[in-house]
Amino acid sequence: MIIKNYKWDNFFISTDPELSDIDAICSMLAKSYWASTRSRDVIKNSLKNSLCFNLFDGQRQIGIARVITDHATFAYLCDVFIEEEYRGRGLGKWLLECILDYPTLKEIKKFMLATRDAHNFYRKFGFEELQNPEKYMEISR
Repeated sequence: MIIKNYKWDNFFISTDPELSDIDAICSMLAKSYWASTRSRDVIKNSLKNSLCFNLFDGQRQIGIARVITDHATFAYLCDVFIEEEYRGRGLGKWLLECILDYPTLKEIKKFMLATRDAHNFYRKFGFEELQNPEKYMEISR
């Protein structure tokens, strides 16, 4: 894995797994509508098996985004979260720009995500509704 660091004012993003603040990430995801019931062990395992973009204000982790990928043909963006008091400052836009600029993700042909209410935000980065939803299947447990 390529470790990348991005800096903007007092903020930085790192893909270094050693910098992930598990307590902060668990706290953030507990506030989300999609991961509020995930156990700490499940979160730790998901981070270990993903490319994580950790967002910091100085030493404090204030955001996270995970990408599940083979680094060649497919990527799934998930668990995008920024602490509420930091929203509206352009950090989400910057986070997505860093993700899409990551060396092994730049050329991914199938990059997916699921969202309940942020469609307009993600459209700005080229995401759109499924072209052929009838081709996709899932198991929901």
